[in-house]
Amino acid sequence: MSAPLKILVYGAGAIGTYVGGSLALNGHEVTFQEIPQAAEYLRENGFRLNIDGQTKTIIGSSITASVKESLEQGPFDVCVFALKSYDTEAALKQIAPHSTDFPPILCLQNGVENEAAITEVLGPDKVIAGTVTSALGKPGPGEVTLERLRGVGIATNHPLSRKLAEAFNEAGLNAQLFRNAAAMKWSKLLTNLLANASSAILDMPPGEIFANPSLYKLEIMQLREALAVMRAQNIPVVDLPGTPVRALAFAARSLPLGISRPLLTRAVGRGRGAKMPSFHIDLHSGRGKSEVGWLNGVVAGIGKELSIKTPVNQLLAETLSQLTSGQMPLDKYQHKAKDFLRQLP
Repeated sequence: MSAPLKILVYGAGAIGTYVGGSLALNGHEVTFQEIPQAAEYLRENGFRLNIDGQTKTIIGSSITASVKESLEQGPFDVCVFALKSYDTEAALKQIAPHSTDFPPILCLQNGVENEAAITEVLGPDKVIAGTVTSALGKPGPGEVTLERLRGVGIATNHPLSRKLAEAFNEAGLNAQLFRNAAAMKWSKLLTNLLANASSAILDMPPGEIFANPSLYKLEIMQLREALAVMRAQNIPVVDLPGTPVRALAFAARSLPLGISRPLLTRAVGRGRGAKMPSFHIDLHSGRGKSEVGWLNGVVAGIGKELSIKTPVNQLLAETLSQLTSGQMPLDKYQHKAKDFLRQLP
């Protein structure tokens, strides 16, 4: 076994609990940082990982509620950043006064712009791009279920990268190293787009989205827009751990809709089952936040900069943002596919 690492996990949601918990169970010293209310609950109730039908309890890990409190437990070898993208700005404001003492960050967040934001605060030598493709469920606070093991991607740009990959693999996380960080992050973005914003807007599960030929065409159009934006930036599509993203891109670009629809319907069914996607969960949780701006919104924003038309991603981002902020009633397009599709220019 590799030498134990001292790890700070910033954010004890599904990804933070799964990654940090797996590392803790394999002998690494892990500290979890959460907001005060959540930290208090976790101190009292602890963490549980459900893997392969077995529940494993994580004991002995410190749980902190601020950057200052966390750094008192250090120094750390690495910080695993496992926040929603809409929480990045607030987290970096807390980190900024402690930037000298803060460890390198392995950024496992969705989206393609968080690493740049972290770099502005900590500098390029303290940022490692990463991604998680394993499917996780979160039945309750401090409890995470591994629904499908795929893996973790880690960019090779940092001296710590190989050591982290070795530790992750020994902990059963199935890590894979990637030389092209942008390709890794953008390829993950492609998978995040599928039946995500549309599911939230229409209040329909992915299976129903794909069963509707017109909505399926909408899904393919958003992927083609994202692929065009990637191509304009010379960013290739790469396969991720347990996730054949190149096949997805080929299907979106090249196959007739009648052929690709049953193939992708089966793939989405295997990946998500009956579970609603993250945008739907965030919208109906009432928290008033969504990552759509960091996914569809980024495709539309960069597309505009590059003079690439992205009407589908723009419509999805704007509509879901308005639903999330309360500018539009939640039932505006609930189960009203035809009404929503009429909004396309």
